[in-house]
Amino acid sequence: MAKGFEVTSDLYASHRQRFGNYFIDLVVQIVLLVALEIVIIVICNLFEIYAVEEFLSNTNRLEDYILGIIITLMYYIPFEILVSRSVGKYITGTLVVLENGTKPDAQTIIKRSFCRLIPFDGFSFLGSDARGWHDSMSQTYVVSKKGLEVKMKQFYEFDQIGKINEED
Repeated sequence: MAKGFEVTSDLYASHRQRFGNYFIDLVVQIVLLVALEIVIIVICNLFEIYAVEEFLSNTNRLEDYILGIIITLMYYIPFEILVSRSVGKYITGTLVVLENGTKPDAQTIIKRSFCRLIPFDGFSFLGSDARGWHDSMSQTYVVSKKGLEVKMKQFYEFDQIGKINEED
């Protein structure tokens, strides 16, 4: 019985790419947070609701942490559900896939995104195979987009060799 395509370690994103993803995505999240706060403050000032601005300027550590969680989830979940990539992955030429090279479903991406909230997860990709805890727990892989496309094309073209075209 023929075996299906499987992601192999030569397709994994490098440590450098993973660090680039982390750093770029962190910067984008901070920019989004600041932009969101500015929009909220402007809207609230237009309607003379000053309590929101007061709250945002006087948040404590727990409230900052909760806002960070919300921004993280609002950032990764839509991007990775829709295109299997965040801004960082787009820039570094990587994407999130399942073991067979296909796009993960929404449930898998949501699980992956919540696993990012585990303390020190951002450093877990520093292991030998550059897979983070949020990758292994959600059974996903961050791979080179170009490398995956080439290897999948070769795999499926090779799989077609020797098959008889039934239309002839």
